[in-house]
Amino acid sequence: MGKDKGEYSFSTCWNIKRHPVGSGMIEEIRELGFRFVELNYNVTDELLETIEPLIERGEIGVSSVHNTFPHVPDPDYGTDSVLLGFEDAERRNKAIELLVRSAEYAHRYGARAVVVHPGEVPFVHNVDQELKGLYHEHGADSAVYRSRWNEMLERRESLSAEYLRRIGDSLEEACNRIASKGWNVSLGIETRSRCYQMPTLREARSVFDRLPDAPVGLWYDFGHGMMMERMGLYDNAADMELIKDRVVGIHIHETVGLSDHWCPYVHSGDMEYFDRFLPIIAAAPVKVYELKAACKPEEIETSHDLLLGKLAGLGT
Repeated sequence: MGKDKGEYSFSTCWNIKRHPVGSGMIEEIRELGFRFVELNYNVTDELLETIEPLIERGEIGVSSVHNTFPHVPDPDYGTDSVLLGFEDAERRNKAIELLVRSAEYAHRYGARAVVVHPGEVPFVHNVDQELKGLYHEHGADSAVYRSRWNEMLERRESLSAEYLRRIGDSLEEACNRIASKGWNVSLGIETRSRCYQMPTLREARSVFDRLPDAPVGLWYDFGHGMMMERMGLYDNAADMELIKDRVVGIHIHETVGLSDHWCPYVHSGDMEYFDRFLPIIAAAPVKVYELKAACKPEEIETSHDLLLGKLAGLGT
């Protein structure tokens, strides 16, 4: 049994593929010492049949759910989609309805937030996969990478304002519907892992400026932030100042190269880079580890101990 993790939560993405029965998945996470879970977007109605009794009996708390929740098999409304930015009104309205449904589940389970992938600037082919291949083969400073990156960035920047406007419209509509129900649930738009996906930290700030009083904030995924910094999309240390007042939740993991969902400090062996996120971790209302299945219980324990030690040293 792992040591008690207190307020820290743990995403079911770690072990969902190992468990055909939801209660078994939750029990394995409890054995790590976590009192809270984030129910991710692959959790199905069938898995919930055995998870909900655990929630009702108070055997596990739910910190957050990840839109779209429960699982929606239609890729148009999956995690890698235009979603809240759809130009087509019917598809965008359905995306809003699904987000409100996720908020309803969050409210029902006593969760504080919904993690939201708001949208992306669409490309004909997977330019992110192409760029990551060039990154690995030639490096981020190579002429071939920089040339292709600049082409991607030109298209992204030429179209992003319109998609961001529709995302803002959708979030405003969703917040109005949630408020009308009286649900105390925040929507956290998540930093993403592909270069054409939204938002960057600066794009997120523009959404918050438009919706200053809405329960919308940033879901800061540190591993994705590291990945996008390495690829060249933004600078975490500089840009986090813009959004630190609107962080509603975090995904704690780190990126080794361009591979994400590893245990902070343990898998990279880097004892310094991740420190830039410590003030955000300390202040975040909802703190969730989002780790891949390859992370072992003892590595998770070691990583958490290192993180707590680092946090204890803040301001000393």
